[in-house]
Amino acid sequence: MTIDKKLLDILACPKCKGEITLTEKGDGLICEECRLKYEIRDDIPVMLIDEAIELDANLNPATP
Repeated sequence: MTIDKKLLDILACPKCKGEITLTEKGDGLICEECRLKYEIRDDIPVMLIDEAIELDANLNPATP
């Protein structure tokens, strides 16, 4: 199951309140402004800043 388009239209990044987009795999939501990925678990977006994954310049999760 994927995120409903209506839900995606109303969701915003909790950090900057900017636009978010669905990843190609449909496993998360990306804020390009903050360079964060919010995971989707059990079809529910986890919109918590503390649980977001920082992205590198290529939109991939940053490696330590």
